[in-house]
Amino acid sequence: MFHIQENISLKPYNSFGIDVKASFFAEIFSENDLKALFESEIVKSNLILIMGGGSNMLFTKDFDGLVVKMSIKGISNEIAGETVKVTAGAGEVWNDLVNYCVEHGFAGIENLSLIPGTVGASPIQNIGAYGVELKDVFESCTAFEIETGTFKTFNYEECHFGYRESVFKARLKGKYIITSVTFNLSTQPNINTSYGAIEAELEKRGVQKPNIADVSAAVSHIRVSKLPDPSTIGNAGSFFKNPVIEKYEFADVVANHPDVVHYPTAEGKVKLAAGWLIEQCGWKGKIVGETGTWKNQALVLVNHGNATGKEVYQLSEQIIDSVKSTFGVTLEREVNIL
Repeated sequence: MFHIQENISLKPYNSFGIDVKASFFAEIFSENDLKALFESEIVKSNLILIMGGGSNMLFTKDFDGLVVKMSIKGISNEIAGETVKVTAGAGEVWNDLVNYCVEHGFAGIENLSLIPGTVGASPIQNIGAYGVELKDVFESCTAFEIETGTFKTFNYEECHFGYRESVFKARLKGKYIITSVTFNLSTQPNINTSYGAIEAELEKRGVQKPNIADVSAAVSHIRVSKLPDPSTIGNAGSFFKNPVIEKYEFADVVANHPDVVHYPTAEGKVKLAAGWLIEQCGWKGKIVGETGTWKNQALVLVNHGNATGKEVYQLSEQIIDSVKSTFGVTLEREVNIL
């Protein structure tokens, strides 16, 4: 059964380590608990905020309402030939799921190693890294419809995945709560080492024919070398999306900045590296009061100690303005602002 706590600090529950309070707080460990909570009076009289790992949000003020932390656990698999369906509870730590799959020889999400957050957030964000996105391995998800109190299964087509986008961030935002996700994986790996520095890292390790464990280890090493650990310095990983622009817009950018880091997209557009844009504007490793950008990756905004959410937000505004004036490109935040 769920338990309601009052006037709770959210500092331990958000990776930025921002010290704000929630009027009410409940942790949910089962679908039955979730259903019972939403039948209670406290839900009817309060604003609701659903949290997973708190790794993709920036609190700029106290939350005057009920925070619901999804902690539904459990991982299971169903093997049919070379295909493996892996189902995980929304409260599972994402990297614990990756490790489970790698240890069992289930291929498909090894490139997504060490992405912060929980399984429940993965389809909402369509998380991605090193040439792989969640949509590439998504089978379905189960979600609780707040209005009706019923559960629904969403297939791939119904999720309308885009770059760091899904139907849960758009038309259905705030209407459903994901309780579990099923992934379509394989016992026969299709190794992808073409993106980023994976090949170079494998070469350093003397690995010529990598397996999924090798790829996961290489990706993890690269991420650790670039990104700060939220347990030692507050951050939410990549704060901005890599901007995707039209070819005619890219022509203007590359005319003035021939060395701009860019990648073609399947839709015929051009994706720019937000970290590179920010670094060229002089922000990498810069400290502004208690905030700043990470010394090894300008895309990551950090809390150096006791920064407020408003201070981090103001820094992001300055960076957006700087990139816009230098490159004519508008950065979009990947982190949710509350």
